Amino acid sequence: MTPVFTETITRIEFNETNCYLIKVQDQFVLIDTGWTKHRKEIEAKLEEAGCERGNLKLILLTHGDFDHTGNCAYFKNKFDCSVAMHYDDLGMVQLGDFLWNRNVGTLTRILFRIVIFIMRMKLRKEDRFTPDIFLEDGQDISDLGIDAKVIYIPGHSKGSIGILTKGGDLFCGDLLVNTDVPEKNKMISDAESYDASITKVKPLGIQTVYPGHGESFTMKRFLEANQEVE
Repeated sequence: MTPVFTETITRIEFNETNCYLIKVQDQFVLIDTGWTKHRKEIEAKLEEAGCERGNLKLILLTHGDFDHTGNCAYFKNKFDCSVAMHYDDLGMVQLGDFLWNRNVGTLTRILFRIVIFIMRMKLRKEDRFTPDIFLEDGQDISDLGIDAKVIYIPGHSKGSIGILTKGGDLFCGDLLVNTDVPEKNKMISDAESYDASITKVKPLGIQTVYPGHGESFTMKRFLEANQEVE
């Protein structure tokens, strides 16, 4: 039987980074897992919402960056659940290298390395992992526990994806942000792919966008604020 998406969404936010816990009937799906340093706080929020071993069925990762994958290995083991993401960010989570498969020049790579070192942005060996499921563009994931499909939206990273529910909610990862106003992400590694991803999502009938950073917003508000209405 195809699960019914109930629109029950809990935003869990620490350090301006979001995880989203979605309740589907009596089970849960977690989109992204937050910073490692906020593990205990995020874990407490999950347990407060009713997550326990056996009812968190799936972790969906929008991309491989540390602030979205930091607690994935720990939660996978704690809750005995599967992990799904796009193949093109695999090296980030297997190797802990957040520049893996990113199209950046030598200077940008050096600057990224400095920032990574200063902010301690890394996956320790025990926090690295291999996903159970690799997701593809357009894939219907209702059989995984959520009435939604995968939208491939590279640009921020090569393996970035969005999760678009049948109700028109888009969990967009770092495609768009709303730390001040809804806007395009300035941290991109491939401008051509990023622009194509923005063009791709515009006609999809998206109602509400749930970004990796900041409050949710309507797609209409984003398009109007960024003069993207055609």
